Amino acid sequence: MRLGAVLMASGSGQRFGGNKLLFPVKGIPLAQRAMDALPAELFERVAVCSPYGELLALAEKRGYLPLRNEWAREGISASIRLGLSRLSDMDGVLFSVCDQPFLTAESIARLVYAFWETPDFICALAWQGRRGNPALFPAGLFPELRALSGDTGGGAVIRAHFDRLRLVEACLPEELRDVDTLKDL
Repeated sequence: MRLGAVLMASGSGQRFGGNKLLFPVKGIPLAQRAMDALPAELFERVAVCSPYGELLALAEKRGYLPLRNEWAREGISASIRLGLSRLSDMDGVLFSVCDQPFLTAESIARLVYAFWETPDFICALAWQGRRGNPALFPAGLFPELRALSGDTGGGAVIRAHFDRLRLVEACLPEELRDVDTLKDL
């Protein structure tokens, strides 16, 4: 089974007061922490979607496919469409954000293993039954993901196919916590 991953690194960080993706958490920038959480051996290809040259250079240095997101202002759907444009030949694609500094490779591996068991289901990381990010989608739902617009993410597709959702428990609850403001750290 061929799996891809899209790391969405296009946010402007308005609530944070600047580009939070370069902000260090325990000495490591958020974007780098997000890349560290994606075990390369589990994915055929990992794309990083971003309008920021520094992040694309880091992605390329790490062997990821850097994709310049010229449509970042449109919202999260632009990153989803851009990532899928280069991963449409995969059996499934995981979509992950860069502002979950405590996400671990172990939880991502759990998500991938769950998808291998149920490849027609959407597998999403969760804590105590509460859905979070990231989520891994089967190829049959790629057309619906491509049809998203504005600041609408994969949650809309999940809600439309709730009967095909499999929640996968994260290793720790803080893995699902995202950083929107400096206070969140």
